[in-house]
Amino acid sequence: MAGSILGVTLLLRPPDPLPNAGMVLGLTFALVAAAVALRQAAMRYGRRKTADLLDNIIGRDARPSLVADGEGAILWRNAAAERRFSDSGCDSLTGTLRGLFANPASMIYRLQARARREGALREEVIHRIGHLRISVQALAGGFLWRIEDFADPDNANRNAETLPVPMLTLDRSGRVHLTNEAARRLAGGPINSLEALFDSLPVMPGAINRIRTADGLKEVIVSEGETGPGRRVLCLLPILREAAPDHASVFETIPVPMLKIAPSGRILAANTLAMALIGAEIGPETKMEAVMEGLGRPIADWLEATIAGGQANNSEFLRLSRTDKEIFVQVTLSRVTERGETRLIAVLSDATELKTLEAQFVQSQKMQAIGQLAGGVAHDFNNLLTAISGHCDLLLLRHDQGDPDYGDLVQVNQNANRAAALVSQLLAFSRKQTLRPEVIDLRDTLADLTHLLNRLVGERVTLTLRHDPVLSPIRADKRQLEQVLMNLVVNARDAMPEGGEIRIETEIATLAHPLQRDRATVPPGEYVCVRVIDGGTGIAPDKLSKVFEPFYTTKRTGEGTGLGLSTAYGIVKQTGGYIFVDSVLGEGASFTMYFPAHRCEVQPVPTAAPPKRPAQPKHGVGVVLLVEDEAPVRAFASRALRLRGYTVLEAESAEEALRTLEDPELAVDIFVTDVVMPGMDGPSWVREALKARPNVRVVFVSGYAEGAFDGGLVSVPNSVFLSKPFSLNQLTETVHQQLH
Repeated sequence: MAGSILGVTLLLRPPDPLPNAGMVLGLTFALVAAAVALRQAAMRYGRRKTADLLDNIIGRDARPSLVADGEGAILWRNAAAERRFSDSGCDSLTGTLRGLFANPASMIYRLQARARREGALREEVIHRIGHLRISVQALAGGFLWRIEDFADPDNANRNAETLPVPMLTLDRSGRVHLTNEAARRLAGGPINSLEALFDSLPVMPGAINRIRTADGLKEVIVSEGETGPGRRVLCLLPILREAAPDHASVFETIPVPMLKIAPSGRILAANTLAMALIGAEIGPETKMEAVMEGLGRPIADWLEATIAGGQANNSEFLRLSRTDKEIFVQVTLSRVTERGETRLIAVLSDATELKTLEAQFVQSQKMQAIGQLAGGVAHDFNNLLTAISGHCDLLLLRHDQGDPDYGDLVQVNQNANRAAALVSQLLAFSRKQTLRPEVIDLRDTLADLTHLLNRLVGERVTLTLRHDPVLSPIRADKRQLEQVLMNLVVNARDAMPEGGEIRIETEIATLAHPLQRDRATVPPGEYVCVRVIDGGTGIAPDKLSKVFEPFYTTKRTGEGTGLGLSTAYGIVKQTGGYIFVDSVLGEGASFTMYFPAHRCEVQPVPTAAPPKRPAQPKHGVGVVLLVEDEAPVRAFASRALRLRGYTVLEAESAEEALRTLEDPELAVDIFVTDVVMPGMDGPSWVREALKARPNVRVVFVSGYAEGAFDGGLVSVPNSVFLSKPFSLNQLTETVHQQLH
């Protein structure tokens, strides 16, 4: 374009350039302006065509869809997204999703990073009130997001196919429409018509009828109900040969747990199997509410709705009111007419195993949701603690021990450290803490820890250690493993208020086959097994499944946070191990941990004298670009670095940092940047800046653990990670080590 414009200008140039120079220059500017305007019009047309294309392809999609650029600004959204997120009133992806997630920025960053690598992805995530299926596709200059709600499969209403009672559904004309497996099994094959099944017609509901089966004629009681407009359902209740032909005897001999219920909810009859399942006496005035619970609404309303609607196979899951054990039943109601009176027949199916699996699934989802929430809360709280403890460090530098305010400042600092320890417990439970694994020998670790553990248990409790003589090493974070052992020992001590013995045992466990325990499967292999055993009060069977839940405690109010065992569980799982509990009420409890044995060759320690370490350079040499969106954290970090003599340039966003670096004369030695920030994240802007300044060192800081960023930090050369909260000395030492 520029060449053609120049050519036109040269052709129009007159022989004498001096008189017409202004005219030529003006004509050139006019042509350039026209070309620019034409290009902008073409771009607007292209964007309009792109928007039209999006409207045509996914504009009418029922799933909320959005197009956002790499910094999270929403460029386009369809009608479903407008409706779904109408209350957000935000043009950024982070603001739009803030109503669903406590801290959506890290999730957006992680999914965008994966979409850049893989092109497209789909992930199911848990949010505050349900589940989302999120699809992300990388586009030129942005990402296509599709967000849809989905519900877990609802097993509350089973199809009649699975019921043990033979059933037939008839249409308006009386022809057989559907049969279930129990009916086909009873008849010995498919049922094509009533004439082929029944020995004589018409069918007599509430009376004994004879049907043709693979074993010859059999007598059944026929119960009739309605399943919809113009449709009827027939239930065939077999009669045992030795039973008397009266109705009560027939009901007793039915090989399925059944109840006959009056419209008021009073149980009129229960056969032998139903009585055994309910496990309680049923008197003349016993109602359904007395033997079952857990519907979520009055059982009388459910019965009334079934009678009024006439719906067959109206199923609900209920819990029996038994004191000896927990049993769930699926109750299927059918309306029948008996001697002119309306009755309900309830078929009971034992659903305890199904509900147990469902409860385990719901529990795992709840634990995952709590873990995500704990991680988000810990991140935000770590920012606050960094500012509090950091400014306290600055104040302590200006006050000596003789100052009246020195003691108060020490108290603030100590309590900030206690709060940081509590946050680390939340991160440990959510498995989002930064571990520093190393190869350790548990015998040495316990030997070093024995003195502290003896002080923790007190004088009335004896601590005994027993080790396997050929114990293998493991790979774990020593500090976190010590925290696990202390938590378990303290819980064992509290379970023995009158004193006793706590045993810590270690041994090698070789599993030839997978070990199934609770909801976990330990794969075959060699493990180092650690047991903490006490002889205390024990744990009740109904509480065993809850001991690893966060904030669950059996202690009195104020005696425990409920985070001790959940923290131990999180650390063990993050280390790659497994933890189980066994207990007998009144006899004590045993916590067993399995850690994968680490096989490595022990390198001999060289006997030569180590070389002299060179003198470390002094602090204060270098220019630091500090990028942090939290103003209090930025203020503390900048003052701390300046106190050590560094030159500090501040920026509150990645975009501002890149603008600062546009000056080619500006010399910067190290970047200190937060990872998760509004707009462009830390690794993205650092990679962009390193293109022009490849030798600059980098320190990433974040309230999240390093492993939460899906490898995004590893790809940045010459970088290290510093987790929040950090102290003044930790920050300055990290910067110093990076520069030297």
